[in-house]
Amino acid sequence: MNFALLLFVLLLVCSLVWVLDRLFFQHMRGTDQPEPWWIEYPKSFLPVILAVFVLRSFLVEPFRIPSGSMIPSLLVGDFILVNKFAYGIRLPIINKKVVAIGEPEHGDVMVFRYPENPRVDYIKRVIGLPGDTVSYHDKVLKINGKEVPTTEKGEYIDIDAGADFVPSQRFAATTGEHHHDILVRPQQPPILLSQVRQFEYVDQCRYRNDGFDCTVPEGHYFMMGDNRDASSDSRYWGFVPDQNIVGKAFLIWWNFGKFERIGHAVD
Repeated sequence: MNFALLLFVLLLVCSLVWVLDRLFFQHMRGTDQPEPWWIEYPKSFLPVILAVFVLRSFLVEPFRIPSGSMIPSLLVGDFILVNKFAYGIRLPIINKKVVAIGEPEHGDVMVFRYPENPRVDYIKRVIGLPGDTVSYHDKVLKINGKEVPTTEKGEYIDIDAGADFVPSQRFAATTGEHHHDILVRPQQPPILLSQVRQFEYVDQCRYRNDGFDCTVPEGHYFMMGDNRDASSDSRYWGFVPDQNIVGKAFLIWWNFGKFERIGHAVD
């Protein structure tokens, strides 16, 4: 469901009832007669819906992490806040940028509309900016020929995975100005060629068994999950166009099972 569209429709309906009441209905009923429910309720909800619509459309929007593609930075069940104006002010519903404020930077954790289904929101880390060359061979990531610094931190144990646990190695990485951890499964190849789709600008990428090289088109971004070998990302479905950007993740505000994560900044 497009929640922004639902809010917009409710806002229009409540606003219309308020206008019609001011122009016609309140003059038709006596001063001692109460407002009917179909006027009272929309007028009461109007300021609340307006406040939520403005807050969610232009300032901050909450999201819930549904998958493990960003482990260990973000865990399944984390509720995060997304800055909606970090990359410019956009019109709600159509997501068109009308005021340029900032641009995505290397290492930002960004929420965006999935290119193959814009009704679905994804969250990944910005690896490649427009014009960048992204290389990933034998689990080594390079941006414009420069290797992303990593330091091994040992084995990662996912206690929530249960029987589905796959051994992973944890590394500290520095992407742009962001310091974060990534996971790598040593026994898994860097790219599963059978899962690569025929996406737009696929000719900008060269795939081999040991990895790939991609040149990011103008107006697009290359995204990867921190859980490198358990992430469906730009390696497989392509680049994220600027018009699909939702905002920049900046805070974990809730997690029902792990209260210690509340208040942690997203880096």
